[in-house]
Amino acid sequence: MSAETADRVAVSGSRPSTPPQTSWFEFLLDESLLEKHLQKSSPDPSPVQLVIQFLEQASKPSVNEQNQVQPPADNRRNRTLKLLALKVSAHLKWDLDTLEKGLSIPVLNMLLNELLCVSKVPPGVKHVDLDLSTLPPTTAMAVLIYNRWAIRTIVLSSFPEKPTKLGPHQMNMLNLVQQEKESTENILKVLKEQSEDSIMVLEGALRIKKDFYIHTLRTLDLLAADPPTTNGETECSTAGLQISADELHCQVHYDLGAIFFQQGCSDPSSYEKAREHFLKTKELLLKLDSKALHCRLDEKRLAGYWNACRVLTGPSDPSDAHLTPYGQINTFIKTQNYQTLIETFIKDNVTLSLPNYFRQSILREFVHKAQQGERSLDEVCHKLCVCNAVRDALEGQVVSMLFQQLLLKPHKRVIEFLLEVCTRALDKERASEAAKKSIATLLKTLCESIEEPPLVYMVSSHELFTELLPEEERTALVEQMRKRSASVNLCAKPLPSFYDIPASASVNIGQLEHQLILSLDSRRIRQILIELHGMAERPYWRVNSKWEVPADYINVILGIKDNLTRDLVYILMAKGLHCITIKDFVHARQLFSACLELVTEFSPKLRQVMLNEILLLDVRAHESGVGCARERPPPDLVSRVRGYLEMRIHDLPLRQIVGEECVAFMLNWRENEYLTLQVPQSLVLNNPYIKLGQLLAATCKELPGPKESRRTAKDLWEVVVQICSVSNQYKRANDGRVSLIKQRDSTLGIMHRNKFVTFIKKLREPLVLTTLISLFVRLHSIVRDDIVNEVTAEHLSIWPTTLPNLQSVDVEAVAVTVKELVTYALTLNPNNHSWLITQADIYFVTNQYSAALHYYLQAGAVCSDFFSKAVPPDVYTDQVLKRMIKCCSLLNCHTQVAVLCQFLREVDYMTAFKALQEQSSHDAMDSFYDYIWDVTILEYLTHIHHKRGENEKRQIAIKSIGQTELNASNPEEVLQLAAQKRKKKFLQAMAKLYF
Repeated sequence: MSAETADRVAVSGSRPSTPPQTSWFEFLLDESLLEKHLQKSSPDPSPVQLVIQFLEQASKPSVNEQNQVQPPADNRRNRTLKLLALKVSAHLKWDLDTLEKGLSIPVLNMLLNELLCVSKVPPGVKHVDLDLSTLPPTTAMAVLIYNRWAIRTIVLSSFPEKPTKLGPHQMNMLNLVQQEKESTENILKVLKEQSEDSIMVLEGALRIKKDFYIHTLRTLDLLAADPPTTNGETECSTAGLQISADELHCQVHYDLGAIFFQQGCSDPSSYEKAREHFLKTKELLLKLDSKALHCRLDEKRLAGYWNACRVLTGPSDPSDAHLTPYGQINTFIKTQNYQTLIETFIKDNVTLSLPNYFRQSILREFVHKAQQGERSLDEVCHKLCVCNAVRDALEGQVVSMLFQQLLLKPHKRVIEFLLEVCTRALDKERASEAAKKSIATLLKTLCESIEEPPLVYMVSSHELFTELLPEEERTALVEQMRKRSASVNLCAKPLPSFYDIPASASVNIGQLEHQLILSLDSRRIRQILIELHGMAERPYWRVNSKWEVPADYINVILGIKDNLTRDLVYILMAKGLHCITIKDFVHARQLFSACLELVTEFSPKLRQVMLNEILLLDVRAHESGVGCARERPPPDLVSRVRGYLEMRIHDLPLRQIVGEECVAFMLNWRENEYLTLQVPQSLVLNNPYIKLGQLLAATCKELPGPKESRRTAKDLWEVVVQICSVSNQYKRANDGRVSLIKQRDSTLGIMHRNKFVTFIKKLREPLVLTTLISLFVRLHSIVRDDIVNEVTAEHLSIWPTTLPNLQSVDVEAVAVTVKELVTYALTLNPNNHSWLITQADIYFVTNQYSAALHYYLQAGAVCSDFFSKAVPPDVYTDQVLKRMIKCCSLLNCHTQVAVLCQFLREVDYMTAFKALQEQSSHDAMDSFYDYIWDVTILEYLTHIHHKRGENEKRQIAIKSIGQTELNASNPEEVLQLAAQKRKKKFLQAMAKLYF
């Protein structure tokens, strides 16, 4: 025992005892210790850990007398350590699975290169140029192990891997991790460059039919003897561990299959090669027994590779497809044998062998093909959808949305097929009660979903329906269907199985009422009503509950004494209003004209009501762009609107919405002179919309203007503040204390806030909307009281900067209104850069940074032809740019921060450098270096990457600095042109990210 080991045992002797871990240097002192250690059931350190320790010590650099770092010395100690690592690997029988799991790529590369060295592989000669059949067996085997590892490593490196995160206490390991990462990348680069050579080497090995030999502890000892004992083939070659040709070929076929499968992404023909190798692997596996020494395969992964290859290449022979259900289904799809595919799905509803997600993916594939234009697949989609719906029902899952959509307009063939699938899904001998209950529920749901009585009858009269549902449940369901059928379609011929109504006048009345509901012809409506009143005297305006007239008119219309006239006026107005809602202005005008002609004969009051409604119809028709879209309205329409606003008829029912839309109409067409000077004062006092319109018109008319003209703006401000205020309601308790019980919209405002917002959304004049946005942005800034994060807008200076009663303003109402207003304005003109900046600011102050960037970039894009020209400096002010920088920073896009810092009038180096110091950036990092034109930032980047050992990124930064157009000696015009070019490309790249 060494002195150090004795001390360690003495110190730990007071504790119960875990055997002390053997140190690496102890194996140098005692040659026999390694074999004893490896024979233990759970050696500590483990074999893989020993390999790492031996190679780590053997590769440590030395320091000479001048304190200079030198490569590892080639001395006896280091050679022995490398030999020990090889002996441990020999003990593991050179199992690459075990070695790859425990060793990093650089360590395993060092180990296998040492194996090549001790196996006397000729140095400086490419492996592909060696004739393996003429080399000593252990030498050939070393070459094969190395090249097998090479292609396995390439395959493994292509799999995504979660990066290792270091904890705070491990930050000092960062440089080591970075060095290992760079070393791994360099090795992988070399292996990929030599991959074709490695493949050729392994393919050559498949042509060798004799057995192979691999180094053992004994052969390695013979090689290490001093002098070496090399008794030709006996001692150093055939004395090793014998590996049969079949065993090696099996492993090589598998490795070649894996590399060809990986190459199939770029070269589909490689999938055929992979398939051939995997087929050979499977055949050889059947020949080998369970005691195979060298061939250890993950048979599940092999099966996965095999299935994938067959799907990608198709079965080589018909019998091959029957090995798995997946292969069968793939064959049916490739050969367009859709009937057999559907039959397979029907049978699987009994066996439940195919996973549900797989069945759903097959359906999605067919639906996608049908959507691409292959209409012949529609029926296949429907049948697969039905099969999957039955499977879902059997497993107690909710049926898919696709099946529910299919039931909206089902065909008779679909229902027949569904009943067949349900019947076949229930094996009469083995079907469980749960399965029967599930199918019964599905059939019941089916009846409730279908509206066509013949199809409902088809289901309800089916043998399966009768067998699965109890009699009382069937009776209740049929009765429910009967009632629904009667209410939905009164003129349809009833089904005898549901109910039997004798032919009578009631059927004719039902038919006429149905026609009355559908008709839009005023003459036909009148004729139907005359016939109905001749059959039975009742209020036919109640036939359809959807017929509605405004509450302001209901008493006047229902006060008409003649029942036929009352029904006709009510129905004509209700149908006309419905047509306006759906923007069918042609039919609405016909219906209203007929109604006007009718009421003119007996009621001046109703005549004016209809004239007002026709005016509203004409205003809406013009505003919706019907006819001369967005052209100035005809003088006659403007004159009629003015006439309505000046109307003084007493006892006339007036709808508020008519006045509201007339005021909005005048504002939209800039009739500001009329609204401010000619509207009677009595109307301004009585109609809140006219008052609001007058204040808006006066404010817009004086923009921009001198300070004295801000009086009208102040009046508008006070009205809006009152609308957005709340009033407190108090209650006095029995003990005399007063408590707040409610907050509600202030009754002091001229209208409630929701009505105000509704009115705003009828406006589309840009100046009016800009004025309102400006007002609410100022109000929002005051109630939020956050100077740093204020929203910006145009014309903010015309509004007051303080509120006398700040507590009365509803902060939430203001915030909601400003968002609604800006969003609505942008639906009218999404290219208004001022509104876009305001929208971006709103998102910024509410911490929605990605959305804020979207709108900042859109504002720049709309005023620069998508950044083909420079963005005006009044759009991308320093404040806007700093907010964009902050957004990028909080989204962890630090490289974007550094690029944007150059856009400021004075480059913000401190922010840029701090951003570039961040280790994890969620943007594309070095791909943004081409957009940096400031040489100082590029030099700092080069320094940072050199310090971190990031050589590739450093080279990219150096390449960017080296561009001739960034030379500081260039004329100012050249430098400005280079900066503008990079600004344009960067902003376009950002737009692609955030749009």
